[in-house]
Amino acid sequence: MFQETLGFPSFYGKNMDAWIDSMTSVGTPEDGMSAITVKPGQLLVLQINDPFEFKARCPEQYDALVECAVFVNFRRTEIGGTPSVAILFNGATQGIPSVTSVP
Repeated sequence: MFQETLGFPSFYGKNMDAWIDSMTSVGTPEDGMSAITVKPGQLLVLQINDPFEFKARCPEQYDALVECAVFVNFRRTEIGGTPSVAILFNGATQGIPSVTSVP
């Protein structure tokens, strides 16, 4: 799914190491690792709908996605770049208290 959606190369390995390599390169289009790229200071936002359902159904994949996105940003900052990936958890707010106003 990521390969098709983000335009990863034909040699994409379809594992989390390959995902990290391709996602690290979204901020460096000259790498040719993704058809989707961002400029310095911009973020590629991965929207996860119904995150609680996803975590319940696929806990290992959920954890891997979060951990690998964090590692992508760590890796980019280690080479002097800026974070390039964000995850937007969209949907049910099971167990999360609502906030109606912020002082």
